[in-house]
Amino acid sequence: MKRLWIACLSLLLLAPAFAAAPLPSDSIYQLGVKLTDQQGHSWPLSERRGRVQLVTMFYTSCTMVCPMTVDTMKLTRKAIDEPARDKLDLLAVSFDPARDSVEALRRYADKRQLDAPHWTLARGDSQDVRALSALLGLQYRQLPDGDYNHSTELILLDPDGRIIARTSIIGRLDPTFVEAVRKALATG
Repeated sequence: MKRLWIACLSLLLLAPAFAAAPLPSDSIYQLGVKLTDQQGHSWPLSERRGRVQLVTMFYTSCTMVCPMTVDTMKLTRKAIDEPARDKLDLLAVSFDPARDSVEALRRYADKRQLDAPHWTLARGDSQDVRALSALLGLQYRQLPDGDYNHSTELILLDPDGRIIARTSIIGRLDPTFVEAVRKALATG
């Protein structure tokens, strides 16, 4: 009886390790980045595994392209029919961790009416932000006035964190990208 009890306990303790399949080699979740969201919760990027993600990078003091990028993310999410829309998570990671504190992210989310839990605004340390940006293929550099010159794209990740689509069309819907989101949600 004691052996049976030990075997059952062992299975319960080891079951999560057997259940989690290894990450694909091309998953961005392989990157050991830790982020903090607008609520002050810190988590590894790999915690996003399991859901389709629409990802971009931005900074809250941007007055031109970043607000348009957020609006494009909103439009893209709105173009998805219910209930699939609720399966799509949106992640915007700041290029500017020095100025984009948790409070700054929270104020931005409130001002832009970015509804939790679907929207996550996040920050990381400078090295993690640079590594994530490079992995996503997004470039940025800080200008002498504190603003940033940066590329802008929406990036679609499958539930395992693989990049499956991207668009640089900002300010309006990209029908091809929206279709890629729909397809990912139907299969994810």
